[in-house]
Amino acid sequence: MLLTDTAHDRLRLLTGNPAAEFRPGQVEAIGDLVEDRARVLCVQRTGWGKSAVYFVATALLREQGAGPTLIVSPLLALMRNQIAAAGALGLRAETVNSTNREDWAGVRDRLAADELDLLLISPERLNNPQFRAEMLPLFAEAVGLLVIDEAHCISDWGHDFRPDYRRVKDMLAALAPDVAVLATTATANDRVVGDVLEQLGVGSGRGDDGLPVLRSYRGPLARTSLRLEVVSLPRPAERLAWLAETLPQLEGSGIVYTLTKRDAEQVAGFLTAHGVPALAYSGDQETGARIAAEEELLGNRVKALVATSALGMGYDKADLRFVVHFQAPGSVVSYYQQVGRAGRGVPHADAVLLRGAEDARIQDFFIEQAFPGEERVAAVLAELDAAEPEGRTARELMASVNLGAGRIEAMLKVLDVEGAVTRAGSRWQSVPGRTWTYERERYAQVTALRRAEQAAMAAYGEDGRCLMRALQEELDDPEPADCGRCAVCTGPRFATAPDPPLVEAAQRHLRSGALPIETKKMAPGADGAMRKIPDGARLGEGWALARIGDGGWWPAVERGLRAGRLDEEVVTALVEVVRTAGVRPGWVTGVPSGSAGAMLDDLVLRLAAGLGAPALRLLERTEERPSQRGMANAAQQAANVRGAFRVLGAPPPGTGLLVDDRRGSGWTLAMVGGQLRMAGAEEVRPLVLGTAF
Repeated sequence: MLLTDTAHDRLRLLTGNPAAEFRPGQVEAIGDLVEDRARVLCVQRTGWGKSAVYFVATALLREQGAGPTLIVSPLLALMRNQIAAAGALGLRAETVNSTNREDWAGVRDRLAADELDLLLISPERLNNPQFRAEMLPLFAEAVGLLVIDEAHCISDWGHDFRPDYRRVKDMLAALAPDVAVLATTATANDRVVGDVLEQLGVGSGRGDDGLPVLRSYRGPLARTSLRLEVVSLPRPAERLAWLAETLPQLEGSGIVYTLTKRDAEQVAGFLTAHGVPALAYSGDQETGARIAAEEELLGNRVKALVATSALGMGYDKADLRFVVHFQAPGSVVSYYQQVGRAGRGVPHADAVLLRGAEDARIQDFFIEQAFPGEERVAAVLAELDAAEPEGRTARELMASVNLGAGRIEAMLKVLDVEGAVTRAGSRWQSVPGRTWTYERERYAQVTALRRAEQAAMAAYGEDGRCLMRALQEELDDPEPADCGRCAVCTGPRFATAPDPPLVEAAQRHLRSGALPIETKKMAPGADGAMRKIPDGARLGEGWALARIGDGGWWPAVERGLRAGRLDEEVVTALVEVVRTAGVRPGWVTGVPSGSAGAMLDDLVLRLAAGLGAPALRLLERTEERPSQRGMANAAQQAANVRGAFRVLGAPPPGTGLLVDDRRGSGWTLAMVGGQLRMAGAEEVRPLVLGTAF
């Protein structure tokens, strides 16, 4: 039987459809993998069926006696879907990821016994020293097909570069020359395609011409089922009201994307309160909660998941009928990837971008966090050099390098992949005699690319182009064309302003409830080591009126900060926060501020009058220090406050309110409040206008 006939049989088993046919390029890619054992890159639109290629190829290769398929996949959601789909072909599938470490040994034994057809691993496993030492050699020896899903993550030119994916090159180099490799993505422009193909060539076999056997299939990226529209609603309250009005009018269920976890929770809460069943979804949730939320959407038991980009690559719901963006992502490429969740198995789906005033500010934060500066990389390497041979933990590095835990870990991961450092357990060590150099020109080029992508996203829907054509052109689709369906081609459908009373309700929702400020129980010492804060130096729980940058109280707060005096409604709201908490303060004092001193003194007086408590000046600065906003981790932040303030006298009896304008890390409040406690204060509760988180 010809390969094409056999492949068709497997496709029909996989889909459960006796009339299923391959799409253009699918069977050709399968032939390259099965007959020629080539290395293949498929750049195809979402919903094209990339997984069908590697499932059918796996079945055929296993029938020929090849080893199992190893799939490097970025998201647990994708892994769960893939394992379920593999069963339709009778393929025995397992996964190795951070949530099932206890199963690793059993999976390894089954692999060694040739009892697995398909194994899915997360890219993070490739960067785990134990995994690389104990399991990777076995995989390299046994594997018959290597699949790199969402392969744009390999390239730092891509919109979703992940350092762990760089370890794929180790796997490629370890493979036998006749092992087939398939890389798949829907979101790669020409630059990313070139980068991925270059990396796919690592360790590959050679053709008759002496060149690596590399083949690529690039199809049209237009999504004929999607209708695209952009609606400009700068205020978050307007967008909340729009969602509550519009989502019930849309068929089926879908996804509302936000840029932050905070916004996901706020949007889901408002929708649910207004009769639109919704759940928040983010990468910070524990795995069980995310799985449960995904299942609710799959079963159409909620109208929408309100999600960060954590619900992106790999989530597959064929009848998803809409994707709405509460804010714009940082690039058109990211946007294309996310709207691609919708319309896979239905003839029509809506994709609506609600452009907000805060989009650029949030995007700027992500761009600026992408690459640490050269001087900070040098500081980390100098610390590791000085600490040889013991090395340093990330926590120890934070005591001397002004970077947050997440950014230090990300930096070390890149340096590890690039050969500048190595990891032994929880400790990081420098590589003796390293030849690594900081690629300042490349990082500058990537940052410039991110800015260009941001500008293209800002132009999307504003420059008069068909919206689908704009997406295609940003992805270097060779055949972009007007779609005849989007709001530019046919006129807007969703541009009606939301009902004003509903906008007012949304504004009240954004302003409802104080934000709790949790008590810090541990603090870094001068050496950076975390130690328990004694009970007699610990603050009580406090409150913030707003999150910095939100659409609730923050605009009014920011207006008052600029004017030097807060509106009465803000002071009244703060008084109500304290009263609602059931606290009767015995006194009110403020943290001395160089930038907001007069405004803060005025606020303390007005708060004290509203609460019927005395306003006291209990603190003074002993010296000026750099802004806490320039300090990036707890050790640096605590050190920046230590010794900068003095208590002027013994606090009176009762609970004290410690007032400040902004709370970033919380270490100013924690340490100054601790000084008041040590000076005799019975209890100190922080109260701030805005908190960063």
